[in-house]
Amino acid sequence: MNARILSPFDRLLIGLERALETVAGSPEAARLSPAANVDEAEMDDAERRHAAGLMRINHTGEVCAQALYDGQAALARSDENRDHLQHAAAEETDHLAWCAERLKELDSRPSLLNPLWYAGSYAIGALAALAGDPVSLGFVVETERQVEAHLEEHLDRLPPQDDRSRAVLVQMQADEVRHAENAKERGGIDLPFPIPSLMHASSLVMKTIAYRI
Repeated sequence: MNARILSPFDRLLIGLERALETVAGSPEAARLSPAANVDEAEMDDAERRHAAGLMRINHTGEVCAQALYDGQAALARSDENRDHLQHAAAEETDHLAWCAERLKELDSRPSLLNPLWYAGSYAIGALAALAGDPVSLGFVVETERQVEAHLEEHLDRLPPQDDRSRAVLVQMQADEVRHAENAKERGGIDLPFPIPSLMHASSLVMKTIAYRI
């Protein structure tokens, strides 16, 4: 029996379900957290708040990544690229779950503005998909490059003894590098000026706000 072909309305309902799960649910990771076998370090209140602020940014970043991939997959021109985007989104779900777990360990919470971040990123992903798969994949390449850079910054800014958070970020960074390389190999183009600069500016706004709210 042939698999049912999903209609645009079917995809909309699936997208809404994924949005609710990403923003308000408790996503489950398919892979064990990289921090699973790392001992918790002693940190004072200021260090814990700082680590939590950084991990809240990273959690929000994963909400945005999930939304971006969802928006791109919903309007992808080819089934092959849709499958590729959905596979990458599944790994981003791991990141989302790992960051959420780490926030709980730090006695903190995700950003209160995650629904806003999700909606904006989904719209960007959908617009990129409408421009065609090469542009859509180019957004993946540029996004992952910028995420890789900000993870490197966070690895330097974490409290030196916070090895549990560091283990999570190191694995996330490796995955993001691979996602960028895969998207480039599949035909992702370099985005024209000023798109990368605008993406970087919007990322700075998100990071500044998500650190506290």
